[in-house]
Amino acid sequence: MFKRKILLALIVVILLNGCTSPSAMIGPVYTLSSTGNTFQAGLSYGSNELITQYTGKTPIENLTKLRVIEENETQNIKKKTLESEDFYVLIKNKIDKANEIFNLTNQ
Repeated sequence: MFKRKILLALIVVILLNGCTSPSAMIGPVYTLSSTGNTFQAGLSYGSNELITQYTGKTPIENLTKLRVIEENETQNIKKKTLESEDFYVLIKNKIDKANEIFNLTNQ
């Protein structure tokens, strides 16, 4: 009985392989196998398809694009901070105070 189910599942997967992209089904299949909740798996697949139709990109492509944008913004903030006049004054004051402390300890 168990071998028959496996054989039937393999036949269905092979025959329906071209109906959908395999990578789109990985998440819902994992959800279905781990939780056993078909509603949750269907919701996962449906939301992925809606995002793909609305944006023209898969959810992973959208997340990758957001990560690149955030990295660029972070680098710009760091660059602006290092080039700002306030940062220069702050560092200069810290260096001057450290020099005063070193001069007092050397006397």
